[in-house]
Amino acid sequence: MARDPWAAVLAEAESLRTRAVLSLSIPPIPVPFEEPDETLGDLAFACFVYAKRMQQAPDVIASRLAPLIPRGKFIASATATGGYVNLRVDPAALASETLGALRTAGEAYGAGEPGKERVLLEHTSVNPTGPIHVGRARNPVIGDSLARILRKAGFPLTTEYLVNDVGRQMVLLYWGVTHLKPSDVAPPQSAKEDHALLPYYVKANELAENDPNVNQEVEALIRAFEGGDADLTKAISSVSRQILSGILQTLDRIGVAFDRFFWESDLILQGKIGPVIERLKALPVVQQEDGAYYIDMAPFGVKGRETKWFLTKRDGTSLYPTRDIAYHIDKFTRCDLAITVLGENHRLEYEQLCTALKLLGERLAEAVFYSYVVLPEGKMQTRRGRIVAMDDLIEEAVARAQEEVRKRRPELPESQMREIAEAVGIAALRYNIVRVQAEKKITFRWEEALNFEGNSAPFLQYAHARTRGILGKGGPFEPGDPALLTHPEEARLMKLLARFPHVIGKAAESRRPHEVATFAYDVAAQFNLFYRDCPVLTADPPLRAARLGLVDGTRIVLQGALDCLGLPAPHEM
Repeated sequence: MARDPWAAVLAEAESLRTRAVLSLSIPPIPVPFEEPDETLGDLAFACFVYAKRMQQAPDVIASRLAPLIPRGKFIASATATGGYVNLRVDPAALASETLGALRTAGEAYGAGEPGKERVLLEHTSVNPTGPIHVGRARNPVIGDSLARILRKAGFPLTTEYLVNDVGRQMVLLYWGVTHLKPSDVAPPQSAKEDHALLPYYVKANELAENDPNVNQEVEALIRAFEGGDADLTKAISSVSRQILSGILQTLDRIGVAFDRFFWESDLILQGKIGPVIERLKALPVVQQEDGAYYIDMAPFGVKGRETKWFLTKRDGTSLYPTRDIAYHIDKFTRCDLAITVLGENHRLEYEQLCTALKLLGERLAEAVFYSYVVLPEGKMQTRRGRIVAMDDLIEEAVARAQEEVRKRRPELPESQMREIAEAVGIAALRYNIVRVQAEKKITFRWEEALNFEGNSAPFLQYAHARTRGILGKGGPFEPGDPALLTHPEEARLMKLLARFPHVIGKAAESRRPHEVATFAYDVAAQFNLFYRDCPVLTADPPLRAARLGLVDGTRIVLQGALDCLGLPAPHEM
């Protein structure tokens, strides 16, 4: 069984509190533990709910409860302050438990027990009509980080990319590629396939908006592939595969990969759209307008500019909502829990989808919403060709990182500089995105993304590299006595290391990867304070061994946290 030191502390605190509360004939009402100022204790709980039930002042209840909480294995003391009871953890007991757990688990420290609930996490899924741009950068970074955290927490997980390889936008791209010559479109910014085909998509959009004949040709193609023209469907899909290959090269460079891909065209080729349309038509709430079927979402409290949610066109061909329902019905056969990472502008579509699935008696998918990355000068639109590609962002990040490495390590050969710069630059991009709570907006600025000081990926990576350096100089060692680690900075660092499994579990359950980023920064910052005040290699042998154990534990935790965030953990900076 995986050892979780902080969970053990919380369990003991809960047990001791429950006994104290019951001894005062107070019902054991659930009250969350908080982390007070360290001058007061390590844990605290409020007595206001108890006070209301007992019709006494909170400070009175606190002063009665504190003396009733005995010393335990981890809980050393309890004191009352105002309406709170503060608990102090025995640092020696916590150090012994934490270092023991680290030695037992090694690199696997922080991992949860294997679960049985199969999770399917869909993320990124950008339309293959051009290169992935900065505005969409949060989806793969948040999605991949969440996937890594869920796996660390023990969830059996499959990551999936839904490839929207059919539909109007893909037909426009197909029409452009098959009808336009290179001289008809703007020159591409790159020969990479996703960049090379983007001008055809942009031009096709422009022509379809202004030339009725082009629009009619596109609509005819849509009717043909939905009517069962398998060859046409495969031809349209093949164009999307070219662009997707370029997108996947970009994602691979930032460490994002997928277990499987689901092709929207398969829903058509396998005849899965028609039965869904028939099930929807049979619903009493589905109405018809000029041959098109829709659901009025207003009675279900789903409101937008237009409450009519159309499922088909007048000619009977499907729309994206219908295909999305079919995709989710298929998805539910392959998992116990479906999670999708979505941009904030898809909230309405998600509510509409959930309403339709409920009406069909199906399960629902869970959504993790994020705010887009925007540029200071405004929004980005792929169909207008106005984008800042992630490829450009990555190259700039690595170039700037290489300048920094050259300044700090001029003695290194160019190849090694480039290797470190690749790890540092890409980590800076990922961390700058994942450290911000998903719902909060990010306005992308170079000076923030490539900040090499403070709360940044290089700061974390350097702390990890420093642990490696100390251990390399220290050589082989036998674990020392944890009771010797009595310095306040050692105790603070130990408390953080103890919390790692708890943080992973909490971030996985809440789907909030930024909590791991915050934790990793706290560990790196506290390790630097420990390193400043607590000499390791020059300490007396017994203390040296104990501190080397603490450094090694920090290495394991930092490496594990960096891995959960998809950040390289270089041995040298």
